[in-house]
Amino acid sequence: MDYGINAWGHGLVTVMPNGDVGLLDPLAPGSPPVGLPMIVGDLRARGITTPIQLRVQSFLDYGLVRLCRAFADSMAESGYRGAYRGVFPIKVNQQSEVVRRIAEVGQEHGYGLEAGSKPELIVALAQPLAEESLIICNGTKDDEFIRLAILSRKLGFRTVIVLESLNEFEIVRRVSEELDTKPLLGVRVKLTQSVGGKWEASSGDRSVFGLGTFELVQLLDRMQETGLLDCLVLQHSHLGSQVPNILDVRRTAAEACRFFTELRRMGAPLDHIDLGGGLGIDYTGERRPGENSVNYSVEEYCSAVVETVGHAMDEAGLDHPVIVTESGRFVVALSSMLVFDVLDATLYDVPDKPEAQPDDTHYLTDLMAVESYLDANRAQECFHDAVYYRDELRALFRRGVLDLRQMGRAERTFLYTLSRISEVERAKDSPSELRDQLENYVDYYHCNFSLFQSLPDVWAIDQIHPVIPLQRLNETPTRRAVLADITCDSDGKIDRFVLADGMHRALPVHDLIEGEDYLIGVFFVGAYQETLGDLHNLFGDANVVTIAFDGAGGFTVEHEIEGDSIAEVLSYVEYDPQDCLAAFRKRVDGAVAQRDVSAEERRLLISAYKDSLAGYTYFE
Repeated sequence: MDYGINAWGHGLVTVMPNGDVGLLDPLAPGSPPVGLPMIVGDLRARGITTPIQLRVQSFLDYGLVRLCRAFADSMAESGYRGAYRGVFPIKVNQQSEVVRRIAEVGQEHGYGLEAGSKPELIVALAQPLAEESLIICNGTKDDEFIRLAILSRKLGFRTVIVLESLNEFEIVRRVSEELDTKPLLGVRVKLTQSVGGKWEASSGDRSVFGLGTFELVQLLDRMQETGLLDCLVLQHSHLGSQVPNILDVRRTAAEACRFFTELRRMGAPLDHIDLGGGLGIDYTGERRPGENSVNYSVEEYCSAVVETVGHAMDEAGLDHPVIVTESGRFVVALSSMLVFDVLDATLYDVPDKPEAQPDDTHYLTDLMAVESYLDANRAQECFHDAVYYRDELRALFRRGVLDLRQMGRAERTFLYTLSRISEVERAKDSPSELRDQLENYVDYYHCNFSLFQSLPDVWAIDQIHPVIPLQRLNETPTRRAVLADITCDSDGKIDRFVLADGMHRALPVHDLIEGEDYLIGVFFVGAYQETLGDLHNLFGDANVVTIAFDGAGGFTVEHEIEGDSIAEVLSYVEYDPQDCLAAFRKRVDGAVAQRDVSAEERRLLISAYKDSLAGYTYFE
C-alpha cells in the first residue's frame, strides 16, 4: 500500500525493509534510518508509555537552518545587499525546550524571537540570543509590556516595539518620556490585498491588527511632532498565514515594498522590512495551492521575497533593507509527531455469509442474492440494491414484523455483502464514486490519544496531518478504518487521510493481532498543537520525549517531560486531589462502619483510588 510517504515525507520519513516506518536524519545524509517502532519499544522499556509526543532534535534544527540558508543563498545569487534576520513567533510552539533550542541554533544565523504578549516577552528576554538577533513585539501592549521592552535595550537586546494603533503610540511616547529612553519602533501596515488559503482573514485590509493608509499618515505626522520619527526602523506587513500560492507571496510582498518606499520618502528612517508569516508547509504532498498544501519550496519562497524586495528598492533608489520573516510554522511543524497505540476495533464486515432460513422475508433473500450477480461492471448496482434491501428490512423491524434475532441476521448479511463489494471495487486500478461511498461503512480503530488535547486543529479547522501505521507496511492492508480517540465524544476521530492518490475518508490498516502492538503515527504536529490542546474529558498532556540520532541507526533521549497525572489535571480545573481523596475515604469508612466493606476491601479501595490519582490520564 502506498501511503504517499515520498510525496509528503520531506525526506524525513521512509519505509524500512522490515515494513517499519523509519526516520532519516536530514543533517546526516546517508546515515541509516531509525525505526519508529524500535524507538517506542525502547521508550516503553524506560517506562515512557504511549501516547508520546516525539520530538526529533535534528528535524527542529533542520527547519531553522534550511530557512536561513535559503535566504542567504537567494541573497548571494541575486546580489542583495541587505541581510536576513528571521524571528520565531513563540505562540507557534511555546514549549521551553523548543524555544531554547531555536535560540541556541539560531545564534549562528542572527535568528531572533517574536513576542505577542507579556509572558512571551519574558520568555524571549531569558533566551541566549545573538547580539544582532531581533525581538519583535507584536500584539496589544500595555504600559508594563512597553516599559520592559524599552528597558531591555539597556541590556543589549534589539527589541522592536511594533505599533498596532495610534493609541498604542501614545502609550509608547509617554513611557519612553518617563524612562528618558528612546525605543526601537516598528509599525504594522495593513496591506490591501488578501491571499488565499485557510487563513485568508489574517491578510488584507480587514485583518485584525495594524494601521490602514489614513491611520498610517496620522501616525507619521504625530511621530514627527513628538520627535520620535527617527525611532521608526521597521515596517511590518503580514502577508498571511500558510500562504498556498507563491504568486500571492510575490504580489503582497510587492505591495509591502510600495508602502516601505513611501514611508521612506516621507522621512521614516526604515531599514527593516518584516513580511510576517506566510511560508507554508506541504502537509499532503500534493504540491499545489490548497488549505493543506503549497505550490512552492522554501527556496522558491526566499527567492521570490528577495527578488521582489531588491527590485523595488533598486527602482526607488534605496538601500536594501534587512528582511525579516516570522516563519514559525515552517521552522517547527516538521519537528515532532504523535505516536499512539490501537486499543481495540469495531469491525463492520462479516467473513461468512449467514445461512438462509425457511421463514426469511423476500427482502432478506433478495439481499442474500446480490452476491450472485456481483462483478466489476455491476458493483455500483449491487451496492444500491444492498442498501435498498437493508433499509426495507429495517423498516420491517421498526413496524414489529421482524424480531431482534431476524434483524441481526439481516444486518450481518448486509455487512457480508458490503465486504464482497469492497473486495471487487478495491481490485480496480482507479478510484470511483462507489469507493468513496463504501468509505462510509469502514471500521473504527479505537486509539489511545485525545484529539482535543494533542491534535486540536484536526478537530477545530480540519487541519490535515499525514497519518500512517508504523509497522507492517510490507504487508497489504486488509481494512479501512476511521481512528477514534479515547474521549467520550463523537467528534473525537480522524476521518480524513492523505494517501498517494489523494484524500480519503478512511485509512488503510491491517488486522489487529492479539498480543501485538499496532502503532499509529501522526506526523508534522510541531506547530500550534501542543499550545492549543484542551482538557476534554480531563485527558492531559501526553508524554513528551526529544531524541537525537546517533548516526548508527540508534538514538539518545535528550529530554523528557512526563505527561500529566490525574491529580495534576484535576488541579487545573479547581479540584484539590487531597480533598477528593478525603471525601472518598470518608465514604469508604462509612461503608466499613455499616459492614458493607471489610477492612481488607477498604485497603484495596483506598489504594486503587490513590494509584489512579498518581496515574497517567491515558490508557495504561
